Amino acid sequence: MSGKAEQPLIVLVRPQLGENIGKAARAMLNFGLTELRLVAPRDGWPNPSAGPAAAGADLVLERATVHETLAEAVADCAHVYATTVRKRGVTKPVLTPEAAAREVHGHVGRSAFVFGPERSGLETDDVALARAIVTVPINPEFASLNLAQAVILCAYEWSKSASLVQPTVEEILPPAPQDELEGMIVQFETLLEPFGYFRPPSRAATTRRTLRNILTKPGWNHLEVRTLRGALSALRRRIEP
Repeated sequence: MSGKAEQPLIVLVRPQLGENIGKAARAMLNFGLTELRLVAPRDGWPNPSAGPAAAGADLVLERATVHETLAEAVADCAHVYATTVRKRGVTKPVLTPEAAAREVHGHVGRSAFVFGPERSGLETDDVALARAIVTVPINPEFASLNLAQAVILCAYEWSKSASLVQPTVEEILPPAPQDELEGMIVQFETLLEPFGYFRPPSRAATTRRTLRNILTKPGWNHLEVRTLRGALSALRRRIEP
């Protein structure tokens, strides 16, 4: 992330349902965005339906500010992006969320992504306030994104260059050394031998080879080998008098 670039803010213009505001806040916080501005929310603010839908993104809701007009909400922003699937009769540069996010990271000054009401999207006058339009290739037979989906597209693209910490990935251990694997195979064979598993003798070599192939295929790590051998030892203790 550029040292000069600030975190973009999210502006919801005339949002209709508290649940959708909450879901948008959740989408924002998933990708590190915390500043939400609301323009003339239909049901007022705060909205009791927003909290449960935010699923823990209370920080975003608590900091949200309410504005009478879009012009007021973005007054301190040098770069305003209107999200819409249609140009609505205005001539503006048209960017994908990815391209817009790259611009935001390169800009000096505040940037805002603006989203319209759930039913109709942004009006022409709203789009006219923006410097550029952000849209995505979408199925023309069903060009309908819900509010949170639209927010998450822009937030995610911004986050890719924001140095967010990747969630912890479980450590992948290297394969067990051959001697540990051999010990497990021998243990299997020793346990199976008294039960006549390798009979008739004419098929014993093939059966042993097939068993070896099965046991070597997964690429066990040493903890898995140790666990499986422990299970075999427990079985043997139950079997032996």
